[in-house]
Amino acid sequence: MNVSPSRVITKERFNTKCFRVRIMIFVNGVRFLSDSSPVEGVIALLEHPDLVSASRTFCAIPEKKFSVSEESGSQAKCVYVFQREYATADPSLVELVGTDEATTCVGIVIRNCTSGMTSIGHLDSPKVVDIGLSQMLSLVSDSDDDAILDVHLVGAFEDSAPQGNDDTGYSFPLCMKIVEKLAESKVKFEIRNFQVLKHNTRWDSEGNAYPIFHGLLVETSNGRVVPGSFDASTRCPDEIIRRIRLGASFGHGPPRLLDTYQTQTDRFLIPPFSWTMQQLRFASVMRHCSDLEILLTTSTSPSAEGPDFVATQKRVWEYLIQHPDWKETFPSKLPRVFQRIESGNWSLSSER
Repeated sequence: MNVSPSRVITKERFNTKCFRVRIMIFVNGVRFLSDSSPVEGVIALLEHPDLVSASRTFCAIPEKKFSVSEESGSQAKCVYVFQREYATADPSLVELVGTDEATTCVGIVIRNCTSGMTSIGHLDSPKVVDIGLSQMLSLVSDSDDDAILDVHLVGAFEDSAPQGNDDTGYSFPLCMKIVEKLAESKVKFEIRNFQVLKHNTRWDSEGNAYPIFHGLLVETSNGRVVPGSFDASTRCPDEIIRRIRLGASFGHGPPRLLDTYQTQTDRFLIPPFSWTMQQLRFASVMRHCSDLEILLTTSTSPSAEGPDFVATQKRVWEYLIQHPDWKETFPSKLPRVFQRIESGNWSLSSER
């Protein structure tokens, strides 16, 4: 997971309050009962026999590497979200939704089985969960509908320090906040996959922890979820600008998920934003650092990042250095709009 240039990340202390509302989480059609704290709720979900079985099944599925070959140049109609983004897809317009690059983040899917509307988010902090889940539910849940929504969580490997250390890591507080928010919602949720923490962690011979999966891919027509990974050809459109927007968003207003995809029109709209002098200075300094220094400075889990993490950071910094004036990217301060073309790929539109 990326951190802000200043590396100011607050690790929220565990909330030990008990659930005081009617729990709205179901597992295998049965209400998940827990009158204990959210901490114990997460542990109970990790140990639930049906979710343990679901994790084993998920781990047995080969990871889908989603890429566009230069020969074909075409792809399935997919919507991809980056860290701290979300999108809600209509199955009549979109075939696949996905995200990856999650280490201590959580890729979460909420799907209405009746309508097929599928929302996917990449949650990176407990602070973004309250507003973020409400954003994701806005086009998926009908307040008059008593339907149970399917939920899948993938990511957030076990990064907690050894027992006895006060450092609680990033993954557990995030998972705890998600479970707490789902339990308190008025909407009913059926947790299908809880592929987080110990279910999404492997250890090497020296006891170092790594994620089993970094992402997921969802078929909107039937709700099938598989492990997924993407590359530069499918992490689109406007990869670099959307990554810069994440860095520019830290500290501006209440924490929320970034909304770039427009559900009804099946297009991406990146609103104009400015990058700060702090981002430019940070880019100028970091471009000269070693790969190890980059990992230690910009990641919450340096040893667990994907092989292209450092190269991606360098591409972002190079763009900032080459384009110090954000108005070059957003002429007349207009948004960047991407329309889907016949091949399934995206094209920058002149429409604003």
